[in-house]
Amino acid sequence: MGKHDLNRRQFIKTVGVASVAAAAMSMPFIRANASDTRFTGKTLRLLTWSDDTGLAALRNIAATFEDKYGCKVIADRTGSTSEMVAKLKAGGDRPQYDIITLAGVGAEGLAAANLLEKPDLNRIPNLVDVPEKYRTGANGHGIGYLLWCNSLVYSTRTQKEAPDSYAAMWDADLAPNIFLPPPNWTEAMDLIIIAAKLAGGDEHNIEPGFKKLAELKSRVVTLGENPNQIAELFRTGSLDMGGLYAPAFFPKQIRDPAYGLGATFGMKEGFYTDLMLSVMPKNRPGDTDLAYAFINHSLDPLVQGKMAEDIYNGPVNAKAIISAEARKSPYILTPEQIAEKAIMHDNAFLATVHDQWIRRYTEIFSS
Repeated sequence: MGKHDLNRRQFIKTVGVASVAAAAMSMPFIRANASDTRFTGKTLRLLTWSDDTGLAALRNIAATFEDKYGCKVIADRTGSTSEMVAKLKAGGDRPQYDIITLAGVGAEGLAAANLLEKPDLNRIPNLVDVPEKYRTGANGHGIGYLLWCNSLVYSTRTQKEAPDSYAAMWDADLAPNIFLPPPNWTEAMDLIIIAAKLAGGDEHNIEPGFKKLAELKSRVVTLGENPNQIAELFRTGSLDMGGLYAPAFFPKQIRDPAYGLGATFGMKEGFYTDLMLSVMPKNRPGDTDLAYAFINHSLDPLVQGKMAEDIYNGPVNAKAIISAEARKSPYILTPEQIAEKAIMHDNAFLATVHDQWIRRYTEIFSS
């Protein structure tokens, strides 16, 4: 099944190798005095995203891990899970990386290829504060470290208030110009289900959803594969609303009033989430205790809170510390919001209908 990053993250092509210190940006991160000398002088090799999500992980997870343990994290960054899978497979029985952060579909593929170690959950004490459904993926071979969360995106110039229902996209007066996700993204699958539910159906009675989606056709400006292009269309006043789409694609533009770009997770129907995973390749080059310590650190409540505030991803730790100021933002998810409104993908079911739904969705918006 074509999960979101196998397609939507393909727009990022940069691949680079850098130390975490060199990659750190201006956003503040947690500082802590080195308190554990076991790992002094040791090195952990990390493969992560080259986009804002990856850079946030370097700032808030890797750099603070270095600071705490006196070790070094060497980061290789790439733009898609498919590229990560290819890199690990190219290493054969001598992988280059100790930890890889990627989407669930990639972890599932690597686990099926017998390239991943199944972590010992007893060695990750912070998991005790992670709800069970977010703890693991890929048949236990991956540890959840954040939630990729999708929402409605809207123009703050044309919308006086944030929409509180996906039904807003069907209001031609409210949103005359909209965008939708491309057919091969997981977001399109979720949108089909939302449309079906708004029309009285559900994922097992999907025909009402396709009929309702067809009502949008005349107002769709683009099926947005390129987030930068979507942001520009909002900046120039060419779009009023769209989705499902992740605010994590727009951390800089949302903060820049020139774009007039807003997003909301406040829909009464809830919002869809996708669990992102950390995995440990078999026969990795570094220290096993160091690898477990890194995964555990990624789940630290302070680290989880900083990731949520920085990049608009959802924390998996139910005790993630979100600042009082950040809690005022409609873009920053709290553990309470996730517990109340987050909807996990039913990947097993979507795999059985994915190809058919892509075809139907494409037929509606390409004719």
